[in-house]
Amino acid sequence: MKPTTDRMLIRIKDMYKYIRDNGTVTTQDLVDEFGITPRTIQRDLNVLAFNDLVESPTRGKWTTTQKKVKLTS
Repeated sequence: MKPTTDRMLIRIKDMYKYIRDNGTVTTQDLVDEFGITPRTIQRDLNVLAFNDLVESPTRGKWTTTQKKVKLTS
């Protein structure tokens, strides 16, 4: 894979773990934590939501779903 793809996948995995560990988080929480633009955060959240790993119970807030996930290092 390209280095940029690797970075994106690592960032999305880290974002998922952050949401899982913190419960419900806002988009702004993610922007502050990862230091990237809201648009990039939204794209990453769309990937997670498409794979049924996160959901947005209310606009701008995110939480993990009950889907079982095996995370590798």
